[in-house]
Amino acid sequence: VQLQASGGGLVQAGGSLKLSCAASGFSLDGFAVGWFRQTPGKEREWVGCISGDDTTYFSQSVKGRVAFSRDNTKNTVNLQMNSLKPEDTAKYYCAADSDLYYLCSGNDEYHYWGQGTLVTVSS
Repeated sequence: VQLQASGGGLVQAGGSLKLSCAASGFSLDGFAVGWFRQTPGKEREWVGCISGDDTTYFSQSVKGRVAFSRDNTKNTVNLQMNSLKPEDTAKYYCAADSDLYYLCSGNDEYHYWGQGTLVTVSS
């Protein structure tokens, strides 16, 4: 049972990236998937989440610039990030939980965590 985040890289400010969270050993269908980010020396920050019934929630820092999509055929949840800013630079982690079907947030406990993918936005 594993979650794997991928898609990070170096991008110029104003650019876009799509991060993917892939599950192995279980199906993400019906699971809430949350995205978090962290930079060295700072606390982990919640980016947003998609609940099990596909309702999406975003932090104010990224609202309007990001979107979630679920691909059940690939067993992934994607995070499309647009209009990237240097302050979006961080290691991004995905997490999943089966109990967060109707509602999810950054304050919930997620059972499964991925290892993170690094996003660097240059100015």
